[in-house]
Amino acid sequence: MKVVAGEFGGRPLKTLDGQLTRPTSDKVKGAIFSMLGQFFDEGRVLDLYAGSGSLSIEAISRGCDSAILVEKDRRAQKIIEVNVQMTRSEEQFELFKMSADKAISLLTGEFDLVFLDPPYAKEQVVKDILLLNSRRLLAKTAVIVCETDKTVQLPDEIDDFYLSKQKRYGISQVTIYERK
Repeated sequence: MKVVAGEFGGRPLKTLDGQLTRPTSDKVKGAIFSMLGQFFDEGRVLDLYAGSGSLSIEAISRGCDSAILVEKDRRAQKIIEVNVQMTRSEEQFELFKMSADKAISLLTGEFDLVFLDPPYAKEQVVKDILLLNSRRLLAKTAVIVCETDKTVQLPDEIDDFYLSKQKRYGISQVTIYERK
C-alpha cells in the first residue's frame, strides 16, 4: 500500500495484519479521490475509524490542511504513528487514541471531509452522521465518505445529508454524502 498522489505520492504505507482492520486498497483509495475531485484547497479532515491512517494521509497529500485520526486499537495506533512520521509533516495530524463515540464528544470545530469506515457499517454510519451533525462538527459544505461492504444498504438521506454518489469496487462500496 502507498500514497497514491500529491505531496507524499508514491511513499509506502504500513498496514495492520489480521482481521481487525480492512485496509483500503490503493485502487479503492484512488477511486474515492477521483469521486471527490483529485486535489483540495485546504480543509479539515476527520477519519473516525482510521485503521492505518491512509485515507487521511492521502487527503493531506492532496492539499487538505489538517487531519484528526480516531483509532481505538493499540496496534493500529502504532501503524498510524509510523505512517504519519513517514510524511515528515506530523504537525498536520492529530491522533485520538479512543473510540469514535468518545472522540466525537471531545471534538471541536468543523470538518470539511469525513471518512467513515466503521466495523458495523449501516447502523454505525447513520449514528455517526447524526451525532456529528447534532454536535455541529460538520461544515456547511462537508462531504462524508463511507466505505462499507458491497452488501450494505445505506439510506438515501441521513438528517440533512443526501447520498450523492455510490460505487462498488470488488467487495467494497463507497458512498458519498453531501449536505442538501
